[in-house]
Amino acid sequence: MRHFLATLVLALFALNAHAGLSKWVDADGKVHYSDTPPPDVAAQTVRDIAGKGTADAPASSVSKTYIEREAEWKKARQQKDDAAKKQAEQDKQAEAKKNNCAAARENARILEDSPRISTYDANGDRTIMDDASRTQNLENARKAIRENCN
Repeated sequence: MRHFLATLVLALFALNAHAGLSKWVDADGKVHYSDTPPPDVAAQTVRDIAGKGTADAPASSVSKTYIEREAEWKKARQQKDDAAKKQAEQDKQAEAKKNNCAAARENARILEDSPRISTYDANGDRTIMDDASRTQNLENARKAIRENCN
């Protein structure tokens, strides 16, 4: 029974711990802090532990539910995956463009430097490239260089 009464008395004293903190300035200009300001002074409430008289917290400070956090995480993950796919595709296109540039330059070099160029047809027969087809192939190679080599 004594323990019950002691606990009850301590619980009643603990209620005072929820008192707010007020700030006021006296006539001499000194700043005072107390839980009970004098009645003739306009005091400013600095902290209200009990939460009485305070406005509700804004919606942005309210913690989100597990489902909302999970949805945000999935959305962020999807955006990250999409960005990674887009970057991989851009890298793949850049590599293909680089390879096309190298091949076009090599083709143009061969067409410009070699006196005679032989090609093979579908049957495997060897033929010598004439000047008209050589000029056309050189023009195509230069066009490929302009398109792929920046």
